[in-house]
Amino acid sequence: MLRTLLLLLLILINLLTNLAVAERETEGTFQKLCRTSSCKHPLVNDPDLNVKLLYQIDFKFQPNQLSPVSTMTFLGEDILILNKNNGTIYRIKNGTMLDMPLLDVNVANKRERGLLGIANFKDNSVENFFLYFTETQQNDGTDICRVTYYCELSSNPEGNRLYKYELDNNRLVNPKLLLDLPAAPAPTHNGGVIKIGPDKNLYVVIGDLEGYYNKSSSTRAQNFKNGSSPDGRAGILRITQDGDAVENGILGNEFPMNLYYAYGIRNSFGIDFDPITGNLWDTENGPEYGDEINLVNPGFNSGWMTVQGIWKPTGSTDPDLDLIAGSKLLYPKNLVDFGGKGKYSLPEFISKDAIGLTAIKFLNSDKLGEKYENDLFVGALTGAIFHFDLNKDRTGLKLDGLLKDKIADNIEEMQNITFFKDLGLITDIKVGPDGYMYVLSTYMNKATIFRIAPKE
Repeated sequence: MLRTLLLLLLILINLLTNLAVAERETEGTFQKLCRTSSCKHPLVNDPDLNVKLLYQIDFKFQPNQLSPVSTMTFLGEDILILNKNNGTIYRIKNGTMLDMPLLDVNVANKRERGLLGIANFKDNSVENFFLYFTETQQNDGTDICRVTYYCELSSNPEGNRLYKYELDNNRLVNPKLLLDLPAAPAPTHNGGVIKIGPDKNLYVVIGDLEGYYNKSSSTRAQNFKNGSSPDGRAGILRITQDGDAVENGILGNEFPMNLYYAYGIRNSFGIDFDPITGNLWDTENGPEYGDEINLVNPGFNSGWMTVQGIWKPTGSTDPDLDLIAGSKLLYPKNLVDFGGKGKYSLPEFISKDAIGLTAIKFLNSDKLGEKYENDLFVGALTGAIFHFDLNKDRTGLKLDGLLKDKIADNIEEMQNITFFKDLGLITDIKVGPDGYMYVLSTYMNKATIFRIAPKE
C-alpha cells in the first residue's frame, strides 16, 4: 500500500514538474522577446484559442510623437511592417526582418503624422502598393509643433499624400502621386487607413486635422453651415487605382466633392468591408468621449462637429481636457447635406468613454472556428479586441443586455464582447493567407505582431 502511494506521489510530482517546465518555457518565450520581467500574458476569453507572439522589434520612441507602429500588410506569406516616424517599410521573411527596407520616404512625424497607411493589389503580374504618408521635403521629424493644435507654418509638410508604387525585387519603385490632401493646421487627425473595396477602388480615410481651430479650415465637410469649401479633410475618399474620381461622385461632380464617399468624420484608424454584403464599416474617435462604430453607406454624414456619439461637443473648464459631452443629440438638425445627397445615421455602437477604437476587421475565414466566420473584430488603444456578431441583414450589430441601447457607458459593460485583452496598444488587425488573425501592437513598447489561432 505504501509502495503504491509513493509511486502515485512520484507520478504526481513528475506531472507537476512537467507542467511547471512547460509554463516556464511559454513564459520564457514572452520574456525573451520582451526583454523585461514585467511582461503580461495576453488574455483570451475563448479557451480553444491561443495567442503567439510572432515577432517583435524595437522601434525608437521619441517625445512629441505617437508610437512608431502604424500598420502592416501581407506579401504572400511575408509581412510588411511600417515605421510611422521614420518613413520606412520593412519585410519580415520566415520570422526575420530583411536588412534593407523596401522604401524610405521623408515624413513629418509629430503626433499622428507619418507613414500611416498601406494597401497592395496584384494587377496581372505587377504587385502595386498604395502608401499614405505626411510628406516633407526635409528630414524626418523636422516639423515643429509646440502644442496639440498648431505647428509652425515654416515647418509644415507638403501634405498628406497617397502614392502608387510598383514592387521590383525588394524595392518599391515608380511612385505616382494619386492624392494630395491637407496636413494642417494640426499634427493630429490625419487618418491614413487605405482599403481596396470589392469594386477594386481605393478607399482612404482622413480626419479633420483639428480644422475647427482655424476658420479657413472649418469646412462644410465638418458640418459648418457657413464654412469654407471642402478640401478633402474629414471624410472617406474614393478613387480608382489610377487616382481618378469614380464616375460622377456621390456628393458632387467637381473636385474634391466628387471624391467624398463619406464626411463629417473627426478621425478614424479603421475601415473595412463586410465580405458578405460589401458594406463599408468604420471606427471613429471622439475627443474625451464618444468613440463610434458606423455602417458607412454612400454619402454617409457622421455628424462631426455637430455631434459625436449622441452628444454635442462642448468646451471644458479643465484646460487639460479636449471637448467633452454636452447635451444629447439623437437626431441632430442643421447638418450640412450637400443638397440632400448626404445622409446622417446614428452609430451602430458607441463607447461613452474615449477608449481609442482603432483597427476594424471582418474575419473572412473559418480557421478560428465557424462561430467567428465573417464576424466583426475591433481593436483599441486599451489593448483589447472586441468581437461583434451582426444582425440578420448585416446592417447592425447584435447587442443585448446592457449594450442593447448600443452604448457602453463604461468599459465594464464591454466585458461580454471582449475577445482578447492585454495585447498592448493595437494599431492593426489583419487576416493572414493562412486564415488566422494577426495583430500589430506596441506590446511592452515594442513593435509586436501576434498570431491568434486555435490551440494545437
